[in-house]
Amino acid sequence: MKKILSAARNFILDILFPKFCLNCGKEGSYLCPDCVSLVSIADRQYCPFCSEPKIVFDGRTCSRCRQTKKLSGLYCAASYGDFLIRKMIKQFKYEPFAKEMSKPLSSLIINHLAILNKLENFGDFISIPIPSHKRKLRQRGFNPAEEIGREIAIILGIPLLNEVLIKIKPTDAQAELKKEERLNNVKGAFMCRRPELIFGKKIILIDDVFTTGATMEEAALVLKKAGAKEVWGMAVARG
Repeated sequence: MKKILSAARNFILDILFPKFCLNCGKEGSYLCPDCVSLVSIADRQYCPFCSEPKIVFDGRTCSRCRQTKKLSGLYCAASYGDFLIRKMIKQFKYEPFAKEMSKPLSSLIINHLAILNKLENFGDFISIPIPSHKRKLRQRGFNPAEEIGREIAIILGIPLLNEVLIKIKPTDAQAELKKEERLNNVKGAFMCRRPELIFGKKIILIDDVFTTGATMEEAALVLKKAGAKEVWGMAVARG
């Protein structure tokens, strides 16, 4: 019954608010199949923290950065410098908040994993979205990372825990800050609730954009302190 009601709701919404491709304007979806092919999907992984891109063949944070960082590695589908990627994410995160953009955005991550031949590598993982503060949730009505994470969790067949990592203080938009300001901005912003659910587990942290890594690294620190075995990042785009 729920599936029928959901299908009926989506049918009505599609009639009242039809979707158009953000690039070519074709009706039917936010990014049509022809325009999807224009997006350059990453075919390799890089160390999340090296200022100069360093390819890591095992996917893990490079040996030098590994000495001081908690994030085990990063899966990132594309570059935020890509015009279409940037336009999709802005449409998703900012008014009028196109919540359904989570589907095409998450599909880019899945394509990235498929190219790397990693789709079967996450059977023993738990996915956790980077949380939004309750103030931002009231404003937007949803957490972008959670919406992307839900789609990815379904495809990978793994659990999504959206109430284990919580944001306990509001922060400024990271995109508007310099590197040192970003580190201070997110320091102490997260708390792990019910650590028994993640103790000894491998975790995928989901977010929309990875830039300096300050947000994911702070979240990874909290999860590792709570007993997580490994914490990997996964994002649509790298800034």
